[in-house]
Amino acid sequence: MTESDATPLLEVRDVTRRFPGVIALRGVNLKLFPGEVLAVIGENGAGKSTLMKILAGVQKPSEGQIHINGKPVEINSVHDAMTHGIALIHQELNLSDNLDVGANIFLGREPRKFGMIDKARIAREAQVFLDQVGLNVSPSTLVSDLSIGRQQMVEIAKALSINARVLIMDEPTSSLSTRESEALFKVVKNLRDKGVSIIYISHRLGEVKLLADRVSVLRDGANAGEIPRSEVTHDRMVRMMVGRDIAQFYARTCHTPGAAALEVRGLRTMANPAHALNFSIRSGEIVGMAGLVGAGRTETLRTLFGIDRAVGGEILVRGNAVNVHSPLDAIDSGLALVPEDRKQQGLIIEMMVCTNTSLASLRRSSKKAGFLNRAYERDVTKEMIGRLRIKTPGPEQIAQYLSGGNQQKIVLGKWLAMKPSVLMLDEPTRGIDVGAKQEIYRLMEELAGQGVAILFVSSEMEEVLGMSDRALVMHEGKLTGELSRSQLNEEAIMRLATGNVEEENATAGA
Repeated sequence: MTESDATPLLEVRDVTRRFPGVIALRGVNLKLFPGEVLAVIGENGAGKSTLMKILAGVQKPSEGQIHINGKPVEINSVHDAMTHGIALIHQELNLSDNLDVGANIFLGREPRKFGMIDKARIAREAQVFLDQVGLNVSPSTLVSDLSIGRQQMVEIAKALSINARVLIMDEPTSSLSTRESEALFKVVKNLRDKGVSIIYISHRLGEVKLLADRVSVLRDGANAGEIPRSEVTHDRMVRMMVGRDIAQFYARTCHTPGAAALEVRGLRTMANPAHALNFSIRSGEIVGMAGLVGAGRTETLRTLFGIDRAVGGEILVRGNAVNVHSPLDAIDSGLALVPEDRKQQGLIIEMMVCTNTSLASLRRSSKKAGFLNRAYERDVTKEMIGRLRIKTPGPEQIAQYLSGGNQQKIVLGKWLAMKPSVLMLDEPTRGIDVGAKQEIYRLMEELAGQGVAILFVSSEMEEVLGMSDRALVMHEGKLTGELSRSQLNEEAIMRLATGNVEEENATAGA
């Protein structure tokens, strides 16, 4: 659909949203046509989430109007949005995992018979919506028994059950496997073909190029432009998002690595006790850990950091054997871990930037008699805000109100204040925009230049290829191979990641 042959199903006109000390949106305009997939992209802090919350009734605009089918409407609550056929599927799924699928789909809207919840009708009608999204599970299945990908489909089925005409998807594939993502893409295309309009938010520009009929770009809370499907390219999207060309996205400098900072000898994890892991990371080296979902990469980092107990093996830091029975042991040994889920495991999001930044170093910085050293907290927070370019109104800002990229920088700053010998990063750029990604890469390069050994897990092939001095590849809990920078290419990594060790070894030795 184009503006010339259809009235917009949804239109945003000159919407502004102010918060104390911050203008999140500045006169934003947006049009969504029937049966269209509109991708909304932008750096973290560009205003995407704020705009979507306004459309979903979570927040109200300070100024501006929203039109449905050409008529102005008031959306003052989530119920109002649902009444107008607008449903938001959050990045963090909003399901009750102790209830079954059918109960989740009709939660709060349960049909009744003789005053009692009509479970037979729920099962019957829920099945219709499950069939629409191609989810082959019984409505009586507990949500807790489903994978994240299948839970995502339940969320979509729930939205369809309220006759949603506008479906807003916020980073829908951030926690999905490749296969689950492909299933979601099919559902998106089928819904579009049936006339459902979809606003698709993603930092994964390959997905945007694959799905979007049109791309709307936000920058610094304002419209930066639109791109028709015929002109959607990775470079054009990046240029419009950041307002500049990004040359040398992965700015690597060759460093001469030092002695081994981390040595792993015969390490066996609880998740994969049958496979012994052996590898080392040298000072000043950036080593990527690649593999498919379920390969055991996260479990390896969790074991090294003492979150999970090691079944066997030995860990050496700077040549000294260490006993890591807890994260405190790991920290004392010079290890640091930036976890995959920053909100659940990396931050206390209800606390201030300064509190989060100094949290890991409390034992080192506290004054006698257990009092906090406020001067240290202030100084280290100021240093990290400047060094990591954290965009925040001030050190006292609550972390949950910052963008994902800035939250990730706070987690990094927390560990950098500890001056670790080995920095482990689990999916360090998941869910953050291209500009923030480049800053994370810059920081990794800077730390390597200072002699820090970096081991990072990433599911983004370009990231592994672009940032790694070496890559370790895992398959089903086993370390299947190691590739030097000269050997790094997508084909070599995928052969090892799928367990094809013999062929890859033969290729490497040729």
